[in-house]
Amino acid sequence: MDEDNFDDFFDYLDHLERYIRDGENPLEFYEDVEFRKRYRFSKHVVTNVILPLILDGLQIGINNRGLPVSPLIKLLICLRFYATGNFQNVTGDLRKVSQATVSQTIKQMSVLLAEQLGNFIKFPDNENEQRINIIKFNAIAGFPSVSGCIDCTHISIANPGGDDAEVYRNRKGYFSLNVQLVAGPRMEILDIVVRHPGSTHDSVIFDRSAVRVRFEQGQIRGLLLGDNGYACRPYLLTPVIYPTTQQ
Repeated sequence: MDEDNFDDFFDYLDHLERYIRDGENPLEFYEDVEFRKRYRFSKHVVTNVILPLILDGLQIGINNRGLPVSPLIKLLICLRFYATGNFQNVTGDLRKVSQATVSQTIKQMSVLLAEQLGNFIKFPDNENEQRINIIKFNAIAGFPSVSGCIDCTHISIANPGGDDAEVYRNRKGYFSLNVQLVAGPRMEILDIVVRHPGSTHDSVIFDRSAVRVRFEQGQIRGLLLGDNGYACRPYLLTPVIYPTTQQ
């Protein structure tokens, strides 16, 4: 690197340091409790778990387009948007970036995080871990043999338009995706299905899901608990509609 390039590089570092110094660093500004309230994760999880996962997917380098947004700030922009649901302008004002940058950042981070889905959202791999889940469920309310609780929730979306738009209108009258979740004893997500429009019934989503096949084939120990939106099956228990005894 010649002398001119060295000068340019150190000028860049000087500007970058001033940018970081003038901007608020949430890791330093907030105590742990306040940080978790705003980002829904602890500082340790953000810096030591989530950030390393997305670094490989980010193209980090020096260019002539001004001061880049650091990977950490990109991640925090995305997590703040997830946690609060604020307008992108509000999120951008907090981090001193434009709405367009916030939009691009959320899209980029969402894709990178979604690529890690299979590594974290899954049922325990071995029988011993599955047995531990059953024991934890039993400790909650004395209900034996339960390995997961299943239900669906509607995630509101804008009108997608086109000939099939009305398929996304749910029974409550707004447009949505009907998302199926299976939760574990610590309220962790064990399985998720995000592909059905809002008009799709919960039982139809379950019939089309891989988790139904896995329970029918005995790949997962224990039982699922569901509400009356599902049919009662040997591996899926639903409430008794007209109980006659306390049991």
